[in-house]
Amino acid sequence: MNFNFLSPVSDAVLAHNELLSQQALGRKLKIHSKQNGIPDLDGVKVAILGVLENRNDVNYIGGELQFDTIRKSLYALFPGNWHTSIADLGDILKGDSVDDTYFALKTTLSVLLEKKIIPIILGGSQDLTYPNYRAYDTFSPMVNIVNVDSNFDLGDATQPIKNNSYLGKIILDKPYNLFNYSTIGYQTYFNSQEEIDLMEKLYFEAYRLGEISKKINLVEPVMRDAHIVSLDLKSVKASEVSTKQKYSPNGLDGKEICTIARYAGISNKVSSFGIYEYQTSKDDDVTAMLVAQIIWYFIEGVNCRIKDDDFKDDSNYQKYNVLVEDDELIFYKSIKTGRWWIEIPFLPDVNNKLKKHTLLPCMHDDYVEASHGKIPERWYKAYKKNSF
Repeated sequence: MNFNFLSPVSDAVLAHNELLSQQALGRKLKIHSKQNGIPDLDGVKVAILGVLENRNDVNYIGGELQFDTIRKSLYALFPGNWHTSIADLGDILKGDSVDDTYFALKTTLSVLLEKKIIPIILGGSQDLTYPNYRAYDTFSPMVNIVNVDSNFDLGDATQPIKNNSYLGKIILDKPYNLFNYSTIGYQTYFNSQEEIDLMEKLYFEAYRLGEISKKINLVEPVMRDAHIVSLDLKSVKASEVSTKQKYSPNGLDGKEICTIARYAGISNKVSSFGIYEYQTSKDDDVTAMLVAQIIWYFIEGVNCRIKDDDFKDDSNYQKYNVLVEDDELIFYKSIKTGRWWIEIPFLPDVNNKLKKHTLLPCMHDDYVEASHGKIPERWYKAYKKNSF
């Protein structure tokens, strides 16, 4: 098994773990240690993985990362009524170059994805989303990415990759595997009008912070369609985190970011989850505990996954046909969970990204809007993107 790039969890964390209650999460994990090596991953569903790489941060001025404080906070939490086996694989250290780290991360994630293990990646800078995406090259012809962020991170793809421009690289680099990209919680004043226009032109989805704070369940159908979720801690407002982590007085609060993490966990499609832009500092207990709770809620979501998207059996769903102008919209509602989908039609005459009819997760509100003669925006964007 190719896990040569992993360095074990530190002895300090393991010693701290020994003092915890037998019921604590840390006592139930399979942990990569110096003494015992990589744990047996048979039956493991979720694996935690640190990546100590932040050299492509635009503000990088040296300084080392460590995730010991996050691990101590996470290990001390108590698990829910979980049936999921969890491993902590330790950290990928900085390579001689950033490309070496990318290669190590991509290789490690490929092994985990092949074994159907969901990695929770602790970063470093958010450009690590790029090797995470490239790990899917051999698995999935079309990948959907959701970025929980105050910025779009489009940047200039002709320039070397940075943590504020990795998306341009994802869009323009071959093989072209990106189908959809969504940003949750963006703040307009952190994004140029050109970037906002480009998001529109590419029919990507973007949800403003105000929209999300007003109606957090908007996030659920977006996450239900995601393969990769990349969470930037800069999306969290300054009052929720410790000194070095503070970025903006506006942002998602602790409860909202944990709700979003749980929605990501519940999604049957999400197969990797990254938390990026963590800044190590002496007073980072609050941020470390927030990251630990984000991880906790993601794992809680994974435990609550329900297979409700089998549409081969008519008894699993109800079907609704709605006529809006000249379009017939077809909705499906799962009898098991009450979740909704809308059909994106196959267009045989165009250069189609889809090979057949496909179902896009949506909300009951979309069905209600369609019943009142309004085409849901998510359907419109997916339809137009499919018509390129």
